[in-house]
Amino acid sequence: MIELRDLQDDDSDRLFAWRREPEVDRWMSGPHPESAALHALWFEKLRADTDRCGWIIGSAGEPVGFLLLAGLSGRHRRAEWGWYIGEAKARGRGAGRAAQALGLDRAFLEHDVDKVWSEVLADNEVALRAQAAAGFRREGYLRRHVVKNGRAHDIVVLGVLKEEWAQRRDAARRDLVKSGLIAA
Repeated sequence: MIELRDLQDDDSDRLFAWRREPEVDRWMSGPHPESAALHALWFEKLRADTDRCGWIIGSAGEPVGFLLLAGLSGRHRRAEWGWYIGEAKARGRGAGRAAQALGLDRAFLEHDVDKVWSEVLADNEVALRAQAAAGFRREGYLRRHVVKNGRAHDIVVLGVLKEEWAQRRDAARRDLVKSGLIAA
């Protein structure tokens, strides 16, 4: 079963290690944390920031990834979203699909935002397909928008509205329950 749980003190080291994994880092628009000390500062700021909320994605009680919402207190009632599966053994097994549904429920039902949006590297076909399957629509394309490892990358801007998720939610959750990925 996939679940989202609140961050705990001992998650800082785990997130630092995951974020430095080449398979995670290659799809992130920003650089990986330079040091454990800088990462620890980021982690403490994240946990204290009412504008952002992060969760550990768990699979059968084991941490496998991270999901973040940012911009929760803005007047526009939208949140930026990002997630990754840090444990290689959990990739491609439905953890991301389930985490997206759980995360969208948190965003729309608990944080009452009207829109969740994200930026995805244009060549990250897996993330683009995963987010499209959760109901995200392409809203923009930003050419040579970020530089990573000395190379410019295009970004696809995606978004899903509260009412769009509401229309997909029941069917998506039924499918995830049937697949054994989330509890009923």
